[in-house]
Amino acid sequence: MIKQKIFSVETKGRGTTNITAQVEKFITDSDVHTGLCHVFVRHTSASLILCENADPTVRSDLEAFMARLVPDGDALFEHILEGEDDMPAHIRTILSHSDIHIPVIQGRCGLGTWQGVFLWEHRSAGHTRQVVLTLIGD
Repeated sequence: MIKQKIFSVETKGRGTTNITAQVEKFITDSDVHTGLCHVFVRHTSASLILCENADPTVRSDLEAFMARLVPDGDALFEHILEGEDDMPAHIRTILSHSDIHIPVIQGRCGLGTWQGVFLWEHRSAGHTRQVVLTLIGD
């Protein structure tokens, strides 16, 4: 069986948005007992991460690390069509992930206790991002 859903996520600018509940609901509503859920973000300046879901300082530390690694306004970058955060956002996406896979175990999302699925916005301004969920299984 294959099922698919596309949903939108409104971001508030640079940072993470927890989308675990949407992924879990899609899986539990699917009637798939064993399988794999592919999660994909349809953008080049936002990514997906599987991360600690209990302490938000983990995600703010990730943001601080990326700001140091790929700073806005670096003179190295030629691609500044949409501003100083444009090229850094693309690099951040490439360094993280545009997709992740989550196992489906006994009809449920197979995440660990402290894991959550987050959309990571890499642009300074908020955007509407599309996420595609594809579930394959029995």
